[in-house]
Amino acid sequence: MDQQQRYSYLKALRIPVWVHQQSVVADLNVNPAPNKVSAQAVEKPIQSTTPSQPEQQYSPTPKQERSNSKISSMLKELERKPSTANSSSEQPASGIRISAKDVSQLDWKTLRHNVTECRQCSLADYRGQTVFGAGDTSANWMIIGEAPGADEDRQGQPFVGRAGQLLNNMLRAIDLPRQSVYIANILKCRPPNNRDPRPEEAAHCMGYLHRQIALVNPAIILVVGRIAAQNLLQSKETLGRLRNTTHYLADTKTPVIVTYHPAYLLRQPLEKRKAWEDLKRARSIANTIIE
Repeated sequence: MDQQQRYSYLKALRIPVWVHQQSVVADLNVNPAPNKVSAQAVEKPIQSTTPSQPEQQYSPTPKQERSNSKISSMLKELERKPSTANSSSEQPASGIRISAKDVSQLDWKTLRHNVTECRQCSLADYRGQTVFGAGDTSANWMIIGEAPGADEDRQGQPFVGRAGQLLNNMLRAIDLPRQSVYIANILKCRPPNNRDPRPEEAAHCMGYLHRQIALVNPAIILVVGRIAAQNLLQSKETLGRLRNTTHYLADTKTPVIVTYHPAYLLRQPLEKRKAWEDLKRARSIANTIIE
C-alpha cells in the first residue's frame, strides 16, 4: 500500500496521523498553480520576524510515535481483510444476490444454506447468526413473527426469550404444542438495537419466507405483530384493522389471522384479552379446514 492509499484509509476512518511536512509535499507531487502557496511555503512553517530565532525542527513526541505505530498496525490489518466499505443492499459484500425466483424451487436443506450465507443487505454485518425457522415442516399451523431479538440471535432459534415463552403459552391455550407448529420470521437477521426492520430488508427476506410457506403448505397462518402482518399482506393498515379480518394469501388462498406480538403483550398485558379472541377465531377456522 503506497502513502496516498494510507492517507485515504485514514481519512475514511477519521484518524489523525502525524507526518513530516516534507513528506506531505513529496506525496502531493503537484506543480503549484499561479498565485498559490509554493512548496517552499508548505515545507517551512512561518517564521517570526525576529532574526535571532532558530528554525524549529519537527520531532514527534512519544505519544505521537505510539499513535503512528498503532495506525500502522491498523492499516496492515486493513490490507489483509477485504474491504466492505462499499457494501449495501444494492451491492452485497459477498456478491451473492438471491431473489424470490432463485429460491422458489429449493428444498429445505438448500434453502437453509442460502439463508445462512445471505449477504443481500447490511444486516449480515451485525448478526451473530441467522434465524431460519423451527418446528414441524409439515405442520397445519404456521406462526410468522417480525424479526429475531437478542436471544434469538444468540441461539439461532425463533421466539426463545420471554416473548417466546408467552407464545408457547398462547399456543397451549388452544391445544397446540409448540413442536406441532412451524415458526418463522419476516427477517432472518436481527436488526441492530432491535430497531424495526426497514422495507428493503424485509423485501430481501420475503423470497425465503414465501418458499418456507410453500414447503410447509399450512392450513392456516397466524401472524404476530404489525410489521409481520403488513409485510406478509403487503398492507399499510394498522394492526387494529388487520386483526378483525380473515385474510388470504393471494397465491394459495391460505387463511391468515393477525394478532398482537407477544413482546407487545408483555408490555401491555390488558391487551391479552383481545389476543385470546384472535386465537379462538384462528382455532375455529383451522378446525373447519383440517376436519
